[in-house]
Amino acid sequence: MSEVHEKSAPQGDIDYVAVEESAAFQKLKKTQRSFVFPLAIAFLLWYFVYVLLSSFAVEFMSQRVWGDITVGLLFGLGQFVTTFAITMGYVAYANRRIDPQSQAIREELERREGGVA
Repeated sequence: MSEVHEKSAPQGDIDYVAVEESAAFQKLKKTQRSFVFPLAIAFLLWYFVYVLLSSFAVEFMSQRVWGDITVGLLFGLGQFVTTFAITMGYVAYANRRIDPQSQAIREELERREGGVA
């Protein structure tokens, strides 16, 4: 039997509140949040460290590493690199963990919408 259960909607009519409360949908939300929230917090901390260092550790951030390249410039470029890395990591995670779960829920809802109980 499917993990997505309808409570009271007639066949072909989908009770989306019941779907949202289903174990399969709750698992999907937990899977997505287990990736997004920790990385969002980590990235925000990294960003605030960069901003605070830029404001209060000017000597450190203005140290030259090579030619006119400074620590601050490397940290700033690191923000872009981190953004792309998180995006690529999320896409890979979503393809592997989130998409199969959401597809199963979608197929179940499409089956119900077609009136096949």
